[in-house]
Amino acid sequence: MKIALAQINPTVGDFRGNVRKILSFSRRAERAGASLCLFPEMAVTGYPARDLLLNTDFIDDNLRALDRIARGTGAMPIVVGFAARSRSATGRGLFNAGALVRRGKVRQVFRKMLLPTYDVFDETRYFDPADRVSVARIGRARIGLTICEDIWNAPDLWRQRFYAADPVELLMRRGVDAVVNIAASPFALGRRALRRRILRGVVSRAGVPVYFVNQVGGNDQLIFDGCSLALDARGEPTGRGRAFGEDLVVADPRAPLPAAREREEPCEETVLRALVLGVADYARKCGFAEAVIGLSGGIDSAVTACIAAKALGPRRVHGVAMPSPYTSRASVEDARALARNLGLRFSVIPISGLYRAHLRTLRPLFRGRREDETEENVQARIRGTILMALSNKFGWLVISTGNKSEVAVGYCTLYGDMTGGLAALSDVPKTLVWRLARSINRRGEVIPSRTIERPPSAELRPGQTDADSLPPYELLDGVLGRYVERRERPEEIIAAGYDRALVCDIVRRVERNEYKREQAPPGLRITTKAFGHGRRMPIAQRYH
Repeated sequence: MKIALAQINPTVGDFRGNVRKILSFSRRAERAGASLCLFPEMAVTGYPARDLLLNTDFIDDNLRALDRIARGTGAMPIVVGFAARSRSATGRGLFNAGALVRRGKVRQVFRKMLLPTYDVFDETRYFDPADRVSVARIGRARIGLTICEDIWNAPDLWRQRFYAADPVELLMRRGVDAVVNIAASPFALGRRALRRRILRGVVSRAGVPVYFVNQVGGNDQLIFDGCSLALDARGEPTGRGRAFGEDLVVADPRAPLPAAREREEPCEETVLRALVLGVADYARKCGFAEAVIGLSGGIDSAVTACIAAKALGPRRVHGVAMPSPYTSRASVEDARALARNLGLRFSVIPISGLYRAHLRTLRPLFRGRREDETEENVQARIRGTILMALSNKFGWLVISTGNKSEVAVGYCTLYGDMTGGLAALSDVPKTLVWRLARSINRRGEVIPSRTIERPPSAELRPGQTDADSLPPYELLDGVLGRYVERRERPEEIIAAGYDRALVCDIVRRVERNEYKREQAPPGLRITTKAFGHGRRMPIAQRYH
């Protein structure tokens, strides 16, 4: 039996567009000879729909959309994710569900059993868990039906399991000929290898083929990489979906793919592709045709501009240099060279006069106090005001340029360089930013070499460099990776060889600057622990 994996990019709440896409892919799958076509988790609504799921009209529209999908189907059955109502008088009243649809009708509904509530997931806020697994009969085959997390609870997978139930084990007891898994599994570095391990574990335990279809595309902070995968009963791939793009894969368990060594593309290439997709979809799904970026001549704004140019097209990206009295000539030259290399629209708006006017206005109130970061931050906030004025006037998306290392320790200015509608690099550590820049330049200089090589500086006072305020980025990112992403305790980090004073200082800065991160624009997630939805810390607290 050939099974099609319809790896689509739905938009949350775009029922008309999602229905059209689902029916189009299902017709293509039928023409390709598939006996069954699988669509991702919550494909009808788009995922994650978050508190739209609390809106009764939204649920009604999702059910009407499912009905339109059913009416459009023919002899080939499809499986598609949607939000189903519960008849129970208790609970949330909704299920994260899938529908088996064929010849104009919904033939079977199955429900997700394991509801994740860790990291970016909050499914028990909306859904009730299923109390049983579901099996569908397609021709002579008995197909076990699962949704995303349902296959993520193998006994040997985690040190501490989150759930008592194991849907795969329950399906094995019932006897199935294949397991399908419809998913909306977000991208993070290392996640693709983990998924393969999980899917091969299902094959090993159940001894049957497995078909995994994943959503692709960006929805707010989350990026979905696709990479759908079909494995035969020996664990050999019979179908692979492309990364970061829509795809239709028709897998035949009797026809494994030619043997090929599974090689991960370089981390830098994967991250760049993820961020390009995230920026492109955020802009498209929010209705932005063009974007504006403050080009400082530094490496963060340069990498951000490269991503935006790839995502939107270079003529739809506006780079603006805003030199102050402390901006070097090299910075403006490098910003101009970058814009020329990329083909961006470029403007220079000097802010020295505005800066002096602010200082004159504040001087009576500041009399008797020495200059400090207050005056430095005025420059950043002037730049933020200019970018937002351009956004308001022309409808451009402001893409902020701060990286994860700066955001973590508060080396950024509220209402200044943090201004924006989207933060492209907020989950990218500074050391990875440098690697991305070198990867961008691997076929020729796009980012001026001086931008990459010179010491980074905010240029808010004479002779300033980041090293004046921060530890070396290699050390900073090493501690942040352990503390934020791996959630190690300070004593564990110190035991790994890091200086105690350094660790304590970084941890203190991370915790003190939660208030800034709460006011930051949404940032694209590429690691296993990003600031935002996945790390929810109180602001007013004294536990350090």
